[in-house]
Amino acid sequence: MEVTRGGYYAWRNRWPSAHRMRDAELLGQMRRHFAESRGTYGSPRLHALLQRDGFRTSTKRVTRLMQIGDLKARAARIYRRLPGMTAFFAKVPNRLPERVTGPNQVWVGDITFLKVLGSWRFLAAVMDKYSRRIVGWSLSDNRTTAITVAAFDRAVANRRPPPGLVYHSDRGVEYGGYAFADRLKKLGVIQSMNRPKSMNDNAHMESFFHSLKSEELAGRRFESEDALLAAIRSYIPRYNAKRPHSSLGYLSPIDFERRAA
Repeated sequence: MEVTRGGYYAWRNRWPSAHRMRDAELLGQMRRHFAESRGTYGSPRLHALLQRDGFRTSTKRVTRLMQIGDLKARAARIYRRLPGMTAFFAKVPNRLPERVTGPNQVWVGDITFLKVLGSWRFLAAVMDKYSRRIVGWSLSDNRTTAITVAAFDRAVANRRPPPGLVYHSDRGVEYGGYAFADRLKKLGVIQSMNRPKSMNDNAHMESFFHSLKSEELAGRRFESEDALLAAIRSYIPRYNAKRPHSSLGYLSPIDFERRAA
């Protein structure tokens, strides 16, 4: 290595530089946030969280420290379905407004499939589109209007929205059924549905389900519905209160609502 013996021992006994000590401090903080995310946060979210914690650093440095610390964000492929679109459901148009300026103006809902011991369970969730906050949800072994009504009723109990709220969903049977439509109408809620062959109309809910599966459920096998319920109950409060969203300036949904208020 063409280094003298004296130079080697001098280097070995030298105190770490301020830059290296700063790297170690940042990496320790990054490991904590990375562990809290169950290994799913990449450099943009870790950088935003460091800034929130009061650390001034660059995204390049965060990326470099992730490589040094072997912090590799994982993601999971999720099961996607293609709901049937019939003339019966096509009677409800897409009524999403161009802008959402506050909470309880537009809610979006959807259903996803989760597996317990080789059989499907169905999770219906309701999100406030303004803040991406999950305001209601329900888990069932039956895919009927009962599950969407239950999730909606829980959201209503939590938020008490005024009449005129727009509720948007896909064109699945669980949202097109009379029981669900009548429940919305009774509370003065305006129903809205995806346009035919336009799945991006409900992209916010698709994004939430992807986050749930990749950050909480991926790689886990659930032996009972209670175990799955416990995982969902653990994730949704963390998603609402702590998970930074790039579309919200890397604030959590609850922090975004508080700042707006």
